[in-house]
Amino acid sequence: MGKDAIGHDRATGGLGWDLEHVSIHGHDVAYRRAGHGPAVLLVHGIAGSSRTWEQVFPLLARSHTVVAPDLTGHGESAKPSSDYSLGAQASGLRDLLTILEIERATVVGQSFGGGVAMQLAYQYPEHCERLVLVGSGGLGREVSWLLRLLAVPGVELVLPVIFPPFVPKWGDKVVEFLERRNIRWPRGVEMWRAYSSLTTQENRNAFVRTVRGVIDPGGQSVSAIDRLYLAARMPTLIIWGDQDRIIPVSHAYAAHEAIEGSRLEIMEGAGHFPHVEEPVRFAEVLTEFIRSTKPNSLAPDELRKLMLDHDAPRRPVGPTPAPSLPE
Repeated sequence: MGKDAIGHDRATGGLGWDLEHVSIHGHDVAYRRAGHGPAVLLVHGIAGSSRTWEQVFPLLARSHTVVAPDLTGHGESAKPSSDYSLGAQASGLRDLLTILEIERATVVGQSFGGGVAMQLAYQYPEHCERLVLVGSGGLGREVSWLLRLLAVPGVELVLPVIFPPFVPKWGDKVVEFLERRNIRWPRGVEMWRAYSSLTTQENRNAFVRTVRGVIDPGGQSVSAIDRLYLAARMPTLIIWGDQDRIIPVSHAYAAHEAIEGSRLEIMEGAGHFPHVEEPVRFAEVLTEFIRSTKPNSLAPDELRKLMLDHDAPRRPVGPTPAPSLPE
């Protein structure tokens, strides 16, 4: 496998769906890239990988430069014993965009990836033209009981029993059986991929560190609600399946109300993976959103004013007056 001018390996293939690799800060980062035009960054969810975008990837690449990485600790990217927080993942995406010489992109995040996307837009707004949240985490406390259970202290001791290494072979045969008979069950296949990824110790270790950074036994422990007003100046699209059993659709309505000017697309019949369950419609909605909106252009002084105006009723601007001296 050859390397290009900036030193990352390039696999051969059709529309760029094959994985490419680049070393960043000494750690391997896997990603997929294809197409030409305005950049779109696709960020997958927890226990997922860039493979989750395989249906929408070629549709978007017809008119955009599409980049879909494996987040640190996921897929084929490195799984070091380090920081898996939203902030660390956002910084990693910023570094990847820099290496790929992509200055700005429409950032699309699904589930945990939505939290990463919001963090990227918060930390590095200059790199984010638009924000798209798909069944996103970080918008409320509620989350499925299974993920809450997997956040319980000591769960790593029983994970090898829940995710035995022999299971993927059996499950893959079932998936192949369904595909040969043209039986579509995209939601089930996506959940199976997440399950089977946790049958190796390395992946389980990274998964536990990631889960505990955003979920506790009571639900989601990280929330962007108090900062959503900052997205009012950034074109924002919220996509949710009305049958989502992982993160309730009520979070979509709450976020839409909190983000002034945002667009809301509820996909009837879809669950937690609308990009997998309804890829053509998903790509159409996303493409139309990009076509019909102007990129974010919030300047630092405008951001400062937005923050000060938001908190103006709560605190004085300027130095605190000195207390009066007794006469």
